[in-house]
This record gives sequence, C-alpha cells and structure tokens, in this order.
Amino acid sequence: MDNFLAGWEMRFAAYIREHGDLTDGSHDLGHFQRVWKAARFINREEGGGADELVLLAAAYFHDWVSLPKNHPQRRESSRLSAERVVELLGAVFTEFPADKVEGVRHAIHAHSFSAGVEAVTPEAKILQDADRLEALGAIGAARTFYIAGQLNQQLFEGSDPLAAHRAPDDRRYALDHFQVKLLKLPAMMNTAAGRRLAEKNAEWLRLFARKMEEEIRGDWGR
Repeated sequence: MDNFLAGWEMRFAAYIREHGDLTDGSHDLGHFQRVWKAARFINREEGGGADELVLLAAAYFHDWVSLPKNHPQRRESSRLSAERVVELLGAVFTEFPADKVEGVRHAIHAHSFSAGVEAVTPEAKILQDADRLEALGAIGAARTFYIAGQLNQQLFEGSDPLAAHRAPDDRRYALDHFQVKLLKLPAMMNTAAGRRLAEKNAEWLRLFARKMEEEIRGDWGR
C-alpha cells in the first residue's frame, strides 16, 4: 500500500509543480505535503479507518483554488477547489478510482474554516484537522505574518498588543488573528489525535504572543 500511495503522491506533486500556482508561500507544494503527512499521522493514530488514497488526493489539491483572504468570494474557495479537482481527476488522472472521487470532493469542500460545511466522512474530518494544524505552532505563526504582509496589515497594535482592553481586529493587526481564529481551533478539532496536536501547538502560539508583548514593552528580563 505504501508503494501504491507513493506512486500517486509523485504524480500529484509533479502535476502541481508543472501546473499549480506556487507563488503563494502559504499555499505552496510544501503546504500540501505537510497537510498530507499530518492527515496520514492522524488517521493512523485514530485506527486507520479513513481511505488514505482519498486523503492523499484531497490533501494535495484542497487549495487548488485559493482566493486571497480579502477577496469577496473567499468563502467559495473550497467549493471551487472541489469542483475543479473532480474535473481534474476525471480528465488527467483517469486511473483514479471513480468510486473515490466523491469522497475527495466532499473532503475538499468541507475542509475550509470559512466555508462552514460540515465534515461528515472520516476523510473530511481528518483533512479538516490536518489543515487546521498548519495554522498553529511555528508554521502557523509564520503563515499568519506572511499573509498579513500580503494584505499590508500591521504586525500588532502597539499599546495593547494582546487585546486585553480592546476588541481584537485581525483585519488590521496580524497578532490579533491568534485570538480571532487560531486559538479557537483546538476546540474545533474532529479527532482526539488532532485535538492533542492542536492544543500543543496552540500553547506555542500563546508563548510566542507573550514573548512579542514582552519585547514590545521593552521587558528584557532585568
């Protein structure tokens, strides 16, 4: 089975390298590969009940359409990705099992936080967890500030960076995104394994935010 999956992974990666839009560093091939690794780990921690070929295809193409965060149709990204990937599997990867295409479509459509689609299959639940893990920990912090740079946002609100006395606003301040979205993710995980990993990485984000606050205050541990 591992060789079978490795063969498909090589084909998917090669196609993305040739035809994908890899200019967005937060949704590049590395992102797809990490989501696949996380999805496979979660599946095996949960007993291996999900279809790994469905997971592999969904992980590699879940952001095939990724509209910018400030795009008015941002919520449609996962639906558009799902529709395009169904076409792709039928037209390019013709040996892909037809009975697995719907599973890939649903997993991709449901993975997005903003789409608000309920994940009802094991594959969709695991993909959702794996993708959300990318928003936490060191990579999550890096992606947050990378995207904020793309949107010309400020790094933080200098007088109250952790929003202790104001409403957090992640449309203006990158650090506020931790409170608005990222630190809420552990409670939203579908699987026990995903929740365990998310809680660990969320704690790292809290430490990072506190360290930023110390540096903003000029607290050098004197």
